[in-house]
Amino acid sequence: NKHRQMNWLYNGKEFTDISQFPKDTIGFLYEVEDENGKKYIGKKALYHNKKRKLSKKDLLKFEGKVGRKPTHERLTKESDWKTYYGYHREIKELIKEGKIQFTRTILKFAFTKKQLTYLEAQLLFKLEVLENTTDYYNDNILAKFYRKDFTVISA
Repeated sequence: NKHRQMNWLYNGKEFTDISQFPKDTIGFLYEVEDENGKKYIGKKALYHNKKRKLSKKDLLKFEGKVGRKPTHERLTKESDWKTYYGYHREIKELIKEGKIQFTRTILKFAFTKKQLTYLEAQLLFKLEVLENTTDYYNDNILAKFYRKDFTVISA
């Protein structure tokens, strides 16, 4: 049976549109939780920057101007945050199979990329996700610290 997609929740309120985020939010820290209580903590950017090659027509705007002409322009577009459930392979599989229901909760808003990355790492270390294999899907922090590297460490 196919489960219906759950919207993002923040303090019990459903988020369905980018306009609901506080002004200048660039992303958020989130928690995805399966019906058995196992969680995945991650970060999600609200926007993606794309580089587009300028066409001959675009370049005409720069005719007669002094200096080097640009070859590309930067475009910012909304990310897939509405349908996103996390980067973790196992969660992606479970969602594709449609057997498990997940709730998606926004934990914190971030206003710079660096803040978003810091908040994620800070929370993952604080919750000891690499050591806590039963409660968390997360198996690495910053793609630098991996669960497999710490399985032999014990108090």
